[in-house]
Amino acid sequence: MTSPISQSIHPGVDVAQVTAPLPDAEIRSRTDSYFNRTRRIVSAFGDCAVTYAFFIRTPVISAPTLMLRWLENVMAERNSPCEIEIVHPEGEWVGAGEPLVYVTGSFTHLADLETLLLQKLGSPCVAALRAYQMALSLPRTQFLAMDARHCAGFEMQELMAYAASVGGRAARRDGAIGFVGTANDAVAAFFDTPHGLGTMPHALIGYAGSTVRAAEMFHETFPETDLVVLVDYFGQEITDALAVCRRFPELAAAGRMAVRLDTHGGRFMEGLNPQESYAVLNRHAPQALRRYRSDKELRYLIGTGVSAAAVWSMRDALDEAGFPRVKIIGSSGFGVTKCACMADARAPLDVVGTGSYIPERWNETYATADIIAYNGQERVKMGREFLLPSTRAAQRLGATTDRTAQS
Repeated sequence: MTSPISQSIHPGVDVAQVTAPLPDAEIRSRTDSYFNRTRRIVSAFGDCAVTYAFFIRTPVISAPTLMLRWLENVMAERNSPCEIEIVHPEGEWVGAGEPLVYVTGSFTHLADLETLLLQKLGSPCVAALRAYQMALSLPRTQFLAMDARHCAGFEMQELMAYAASVGGRAARRDGAIGFVGTANDAVAAFFDTPHGLGTMPHALIGYAGSTVRAAEMFHETFPETDLVVLVDYFGQEITDALAVCRRFPELAAAGRMAVRLDTHGGRFMEGLNPQESYAVLNRHAPQALRRYRSDKELRYLIGTGVSAAAVWSMRDALDEAGFPRVKIIGSSGFGVTKCACMADARAPLDVVGTGSYIPERWNETYATADIIAYNGQERVKMGREFLLPSTRAAQRLGATTDRTAQS
């Protein structure tokens, strides 16, 4: 079995949910019945070597490693060799409909795997693209993957964390900081970190009775950990942020403190309203307001919740109070569009915590596979000829000839 699979997954990551080989009985129970029937028919009438082409109908960032590791593990259990040709390496942009991977092997042993292989391919590739787009929008901002609470179980959590790490690395190659960590230990090694990142939830502040007291409890328990404080619990973001800074001036001066803005979308941050939000942004990024915008984009700039105006207002308050080294972390609904709006407003975000790179439209994640060759003879259903290597080679040759003629 050839193994050209990316080694980007840190050896410390336990991806058993995604890559562990399943017993044949469980594979049968989880796969579509017509694939199971196909396996029985092929076993009865004679096996052949087939080549599958895997593709997605929307542009993506290639993220096939977990799928391919699972495939390798299952085929090893079945003692059936297969060949894997990665057309687009992990982290590379892939156009809509372009094959990501070709897999060649026994039809008998591949027929019943298609359902599970597609489950492990589509959503990570789309999520990786969204993570890449977000990180590239704010290239000087660190991103923290906070998707776990939005995932449907452990397997999806592993797929989404893997996707964020792939998209983050792709953005890093293009000059962005990208994703630097995740919120929990199980998938932290995807980001080359030993453990999950994060400090306190709103519940701790409710327990403590005040934002300052919650900060004191946290610092007493974890004195070596940088202090990140949620400041929206009581609706007094500015007031509570400054109170915590004054309580821990040494941490603030050393750059070991951050305030996290997570203001509910149903209200404005302390001190803001529509008019004041407009005035704040007009002072710092007037060009962002002068462009034509949808209502949604305008809300990200000067609306309720964690808007660009809210971030600028917090930065102004911290600087004016003598705390220029205290960082600002933004969370709450940071997807591709919101990150682009923040970039347009030059919002001074040091870190963004997000789970919104999870695909918004799940039908965009549907990966597809077609057999394109039987015993080495090219054959594919009508309309999918674009998947054939010979067709793709001819298209590339034609494009080269056209460019030569034009020059």
